[in-house]
Amino acid sequence: MNLHEYQSKKLFNDYGIPVPLGYPARSVQEAVEAATSLGGDAWMVKAQVHAGGRGKAGGVKKVKTFNDLEQVAGSLLGTRLVTHQTTQRGQPINEVLIESPTSIARELYLAIVVDRARRRVGVMASESGGMDIEEVAAHTPEKILTVFAEPVVGLQPYQCRRLAFALHLRDRQIQAFTTMLLNLYRLFVEKDCSLVEVNPLVVASDGSLLALDAKINIDDNALIRQTALEALHDTTQEDDKENHAKAFGLNYITLQGNIGCMVNGAGLAMATMDLIKLEGGAPANFLDVGGGTTAEKVAEAFKLIVSDDNVKAILVNIFGGIVRCDLIAQGIIQAVAEVHLSIPVVVRLEGTNAEQGRQLLDSSGLAIVAENDLTKAAQRVVQLAQAAS
Repeated sequence: MNLHEYQSKKLFNDYGIPVPLGYPARSVQEAVEAATSLGGDAWMVKAQVHAGGRGKAGGVKKVKTFNDLEQVAGSLLGTRLVTHQTTQRGQPINEVLIESPTSIARELYLAIVVDRARRRVGVMASESGGMDIEEVAAHTPEKILTVFAEPVVGLQPYQCRRLAFALHLRDRQIQAFTTMLLNLYRLFVEKDCSLVEVNPLVVASDGSLLALDAKINIDDNALIRQTALEALHDTTQEDDKENHAKAFGLNYITLQGNIGCMVNGAGLAMATMDLIKLEGGAPANFLDVGGGTTAEKVAEAFKLIVSDDNVKAILVNIFGGIVRCDLIAQGIIQAVAEVHLSIPVVVRLEGTNAEQGRQLLDSSGLAIVAENDLTKAAQRVVQLAQAAS
């Protein structure tokens, strides 16, 4: 689960991490009120979306008058921001963050992530902070410094100082950086984060350190104990189909292809998608209905797939280990009848009661192609999708 910048900065502030003073606004009037409360003669207007690259896309602007503030806030609120990290449709801007500007001397990069290969929490830092950190990672990765926290003792002050020296921080900045990084690590662990990123971490003109931007991702599996953070979840920043899927206990991710996939089990789903690609097709989605699925969930999954206009054919690949294939077949028949499906469906059933399931499909009178072999099923659905395109 992702947090907005202003939500992340609220958490930073709670953990003693210095951030610019600012207020979120959902309307032009609230933006003016926020700027009035901040005072000064200039303000930053920052679109709040779950995507990076906002600055380059025009989602972060500095204004010097209330008229400009009203114009910029009004031009952002209610629109969609397209960045290099979004789809062509972009992300909706429902809120902006109004902040006091900061006089910047240097821009650094700082992030805490889970390194699954090392089974450690890793801390990354770089002198090349700012909007082009992706370019740094791609072309000059040696400029990104990394230390790893031991699971038992956690991040240690000497590791923080090592990074501070490498970033060429001096005197009191070293202690300030160490305190900030230890607090960030404490936040990371206590709030079950998968990512905490500060880009940029700025050295202000007066020499102080400030988290100018903040990005926090929370591990979805930990939301059961992070109820306060779960309440901050902004579903408007996510795909409508994915939100609908969650309501029915389905794991769904929208992709760019034209072959709808419905599979039980994440590993089998990935293998099915790979096979479709191998045969020259392109999956339109990842959809795992779960190992213990029901006919009702299958019906909802079908409705979800056909709600995508790009889908030209559907491949259903079910292994009946926990679930019975005849129950899945009933769900498929029910769904096809309910949505009046006009696109071809290829079904591969294997496992418990697979033969009964195939018999149900064959006798349904519906345009469903049953295959026993997964490779043949993938080849058939690719042919049908290409013919319908």
